[in-house]
Amino acid sequence: MSSDATTAVPTAPDLPGSPGQEPSAPHGLGTSLPQTEARAKTEGTFPYASDLWAEGLLWAAILRSPHPHARIVSVDTSAATAMPGVRAVVTAADVPGAATYGRQVADRPVFASELVRHHGEALAAVAADHPDTARLAAAAISVEYELLDPVTDPEKAFAAEALHPDGNLIRHIPLRFGDPEATGEVVVEGLYRIGRQDPAPIGAEAGLAVPRPDGGVEIYTASTDPHTDRDLAAACFGLPPEQVKLVVTGVPGATGDREDPGFQIPLGLLALRTGCPVKLTATREESFLGHAHRHPTLLRYRHHADAEGRLVKVEAQILLDAGAYADSSSESLAAAVAFACGPYVVPHAFVEGWAVRTNNPPSGHVRGEGAMQVCAAYEAQMDKLAAKLGVDPAELRMRNVMATGDILPTGQTVTCPAPVAELLAAVRDFPLPALPKDTPEGEWLLPGGPEGAGEPGAVRRGVGYALGMVHMLGAEGTDEVSTATVRVQDGVATVICSAVDTGSGFSTLARQIVQDTLGIDEVHVAPVDTDQPPAGPAAHGRHTWVSGGAVERAAKMVRTQLLQPLAHQFGMSTELLQITDGKITSYDGVLSTTVTEAMDGKELWATAQCRPHPTEPLDDSGQGDAFVGLAFCAIRAVVDVDIELGAVRVVEMAVAQDVGRILNPAQLTARIEAGVTQGVGAALTENLRTARGLVRHPDFTGYALPTSLDAPDIRIVKLVEERDVVAPFGAKAASAVPVVTSPAAVASAVRAATGRPVNRLPIRPQAAVAVPNS
Repeated sequence: MSSDATTAVPTAPDLPGSPGQEPSAPHGLGTSLPQTEARAKTEGTFPYASDLWAEGLLWAAILRSPHPHARIVSVDTSAATAMPGVRAVVTAADVPGAATYGRQVADRPVFASELVRHHGEALAAVAADHPDTARLAAAAISVEYELLDPVTDPEKAFAAEALHPDGNLIRHIPLRFGDPEATGEVVVEGLYRIGRQDPAPIGAEAGLAVPRPDGGVEIYTASTDPHTDRDLAAACFGLPPEQVKLVVTGVPGATGDREDPGFQIPLGLLALRTGCPVKLTATREESFLGHAHRHPTLLRYRHHADAEGRLVKVEAQILLDAGAYADSSSESLAAAVAFACGPYVVPHAFVEGWAVRTNNPPSGHVRGEGAMQVCAAYEAQMDKLAAKLGVDPAELRMRNVMATGDILPTGQTVTCPAPVAELLAAVRDFPLPALPKDTPEGEWLLPGGPEGAGEPGAVRRGVGYALGMVHMLGAEGTDEVSTATVRVQDGVATVICSAVDTGSGFSTLARQIVQDTLGIDEVHVAPVDTDQPPAGPAAHGRHTWVSGGAVERAAKMVRTQLLQPLAHQFGMSTELLQITDGKITSYDGVLSTTVTEAMDGKELWATAQCRPHPTEPLDDSGQGDAFVGLAFCAIRAVVDVDIELGAVRVVEMAVAQDVGRILNPAQLTARIEAGVTQGVGAALTENLRTARGLVRHPDFTGYALPTSLDAPDIRIVKLVEERDVVAPFGAKAASAVPVVTSPAAVASAVRAATGRPVNRLPIRPQAAVAVPNS
């Protein structure tokens, strides 16, 4: 496949192993190599953290605050300690090391001691012989509170009394680009609100901590960044990092929900206190209350354009509600401000961004953070501009799209491939789906499902567009590095790398890289733990780039070790030898042998690192080369709306995406489809609602996830393979950018169907009821 090829995703009959075809054995990069653990997961035998067991096991439970803001007057654990079967109770007074932790800012207490700052904050933990005993003991802890007025409106946080010693303002970014006096002939304004999307893991958080003879502890859990989690936990335990080992168990998917070490620290404290293995499995309510959510965001926009619809200036104010603690809010704000104008050419941009503390649930890293919120807003502005000018929405976007060589409002030049116009044209020109039948037999197609109360005559179809972008890897000076080892013995290769596969398929990719480089079919990926060198967090597609690059470099070093003796024997360089399907051949055909024969019982291994080029923080004007690379997506949404009931059915999502290079077609398709579906949830149903800081209905009856019945037809109409030359393999992150783009596309389609502005996500029924005579 050429480096500038443009490829449509194969339909099901074209994929390896599809019905009607002879099954083939996928091998190496570019093939749909199945995941090693796919069968075990399907059969229910895959070991997750909640399945773990140890001799002498104790069970843990955590006491959480029922209030969003309160002063702690006293904590009495005597009733819990006296209960039969209770082995330990720990509070803030029992934390031997650092009392607070945090990935970017250490501002979050292990246990609240003086103030409770959000609903569900941990106050104490219990270990007991039985899980019911542990829960009863936690409930028996008596806490006297002095209730305080919660600050839940982020706009009021600026003037409110400080909720934290560090103050309420976490970060302010003023972006200045171009001429502040520039104006356009046409101006549109809007105010937009984005709700609190939860990662909603199907498998709730769980873990097992086992004390070690040296006074340390081993923690088995579904971490996505094991070395950082270990270091944070060790600091709180008052132990050196080498006495704390974190072993990654099977991860039941992760989009940010596995990244709170506050779950692991109480577990380790209890194991150290009791000297026994301790297991903790969160309830669904605890899962909703404990982990981070997508930042609720308030956005104000003003777009200036000339009479032809070409953008002149964008002005924006972006306010992120970080909840009680900083977490990754600084990084999320940087992405929101940098991408506030979208993948469009904007000569002048002036953006103010803030992230503030409130007494709402904690916000943090969720796929596409920052970029998703601004995409919904700037695409609404593009729809408004198109309507005001009487221009087709797709055409207006086409007049403004970004390309390689253009400059972001941060002053950074887009050096990576940016085929935005090609992506937009692909979805615009893709045939529209057929209209639903206006017959009783076809009523199941109506919004509301088979038993929907709507009438066919009230249904309007809308078509909407959205363009999205995300950054890959860390930003603003993050030192991105990963280390991998490849070892080969007896015809079997083993990859040792602490990159956690959260469902992204890294383990499969690592196998494909080694197969491609060494011609060895049997490749195993070792389980991840912190005895291995660090590989960094599983976010922003970084393991495909950084950890995949480290695996490739290590495999190439082993390849050189394998080929050098043969090359020396035949008087040629290793570059004149190639490995294909397990055979080593020379360019002239003189040498032909198998990899197994060349190994001759030897063990070969190599360790390598991959570190992308450095970035820099945004300066006081929001300027700087803050991002390593960018990925782009275009989506056309088709929706049916019952304009009397406000019910919305997403009929089809046509997707065109900039992927760099297809490494595993089936896996890539699944990632894009999952991202689109997550975005549809954010557009229509997913909102963790709060009332004065109290989480309402923290369960799957109150928090509505889209099911397979809600998922639309997803048509991947084009994948542009234009390789990024600075990325290993040329591949780009796949799953975040459709999450970013699809909510905006759904909202655009609902606007087209109803004539309503749709300025809030998720879209409420009253916002989808058409205005009279629309």
